[in-house]
This record gives sequence, C-alpha cells and structure tokens, in this order.
Amino acid sequence: MVKVHLWAGLRALTGGQDVIEVEAHNVLGLYRALVAAHPALGPVINDGDGVSISIDGVLIPDAGLEKISETSEIYLLQRNKGG
Repeated sequence: MVKVHLWAGLRALTGGQDVIEVEAHNVLGLYRALVAAHPALGPVINDGDGVSISIDGVLIPDAGLEKISETSEIYLLQRNKGG
C-alpha cells in the first residue's frame, strides 16, 4: 500500500481524508486505485490538466508508468493553469 497526500480541494471528494492508502506499483495504477476507492476523484484525475504528482519531492511530468514503492512519498498537487 502507498500513501497519497491530497491537496485541500480534493479532500471534499474523499469525505475529508487528506491521506489515502491504495495498492499500486506505478502512477497509472495509483490513479486507477484512487478513482476506484473514491469515484468522485475521477473527473479531476482523468482530466489531462487536473493533477500533478510529486514523488519523493520531485515533480514528475507525464508520470503514467513511473514506478512507485510503499516507501514513496506521494503528493497530488493542483496543476497550475495559465500563462
């Protein structure tokens, strides 16, 4: 199981949880597990501009198959839009 930390705006979609534990070995699996556990996250996570992910303090662009481990520190971050 990996622990995923959520920004405040996502907590409203998870019943107030700020950390969710799911079973996943890569970022794509993580996203799928989060949506399976909390379907309300789907529109935000599945929107290509919805979230960014930080793994062990590094912002990972296009992270789909990026491997994660149980010891990874994972944060979902609101993606900044605009120019």
